[in-house]
Amino acid sequence: MNNPPASRGSPVSLLLLLLFVAGLCNGGYKPVIIVHGIFDGPKDFTTLCLYITEMHPGTEVTVIDLFDYMSSLKPLWTQVQAFQNAINSIMRKSPDGVHLLCFSQGGLICRAFLSTTPDHNVHTVISLSSPQAGQFGETKYLKWLFPEYMKRTVFRICYSKIGQKLSICDYWNDPHHRPQYVKSSSFLAMLNGDRPHNRLEAWRGNFLRIKKLVLIGGPDDGVITPWQSSHFGFYDSDENIVEMRNQEFYKNDTFGLKTLDARGDVSVCVHSGVAHTHWHSNYTVFKSCMEMWLT
Repeated sequence: MNNPPASRGSPVSLLLLLLFVAGLCNGGYKPVIIVHGIFDGPKDFTTLCLYITEMHPGTEVTVIDLFDYMSSLKPLWTQVQAFQNAINSIMRKSPDGVHLLCFSQGGLICRAFLSTTPDHNVHTVISLSSPQAGQFGETKYLKWLFPEYMKRTVFRICYSKIGQKLSICDYWNDPHHRPQYVKSSSFLAMLNGDRPHNRLEAWRGNFLRIKKLVLIGGPDDGVITPWQSSHFGFYDSDENIVEMRNQEFYKNDTFGLKTLDARGDVSVCVHSGVAHTHWHSNYTVFKSCMEMWLT
């Protein structure tokens, strides 16, 4: 008896093949975890979620519903611990890895999560208009929080024990009061290695587990000050911009940024004409700066 033609398979084999092909077409995308910023929450990211699922059908997108709106002012280490639990639960179900998409203050939460989590499997981190090198500017948020203070005097609050219980003070970086910042900042100075500590080397190794860091920001942001902080640039004592590669934390490679850059795994994306609260709903920004990395 002749064998059946090779092109013919059993119904079960054909079904398995169809399921495999369907998985290649609609799946295969790593889950995307979105961490919101200060004074916002999951509802603000509806448009971004739609962009992701339209371009990459089948992608599991989660906007973590923690510390929304006014609760976003709570101390960042407190927030990091809670976000860590939430992200870990998603990672455990995703052995092939996940992507983090982190907006504004959320970008610092994500970086602290990465640094303090030794077994994470985060592939790409997109830092969307986040004050990675700190904040120093008189924005509407600052005036609302501290109506009687100017940017040059906010350090008196932020570098106190009470101030360090307010999230925005956790990354307030006054270039005119560097010693106070290094001594008093319990979050950013520790995270960037501006103040040495015995966990720094372990944190550096944890951070370097990521495969790609995407830094997005622009000159018309209006909130992140200086806007170059979104790319790890910041003021010197004369308020001149010192770009990322000339920062001490980069040159000393305190948390792994120089190593990551040398690997070719830092991507910088600049867009003008985008206000701070519009980054996550701007299709051009999504298409040119984010979509290619969320595979």
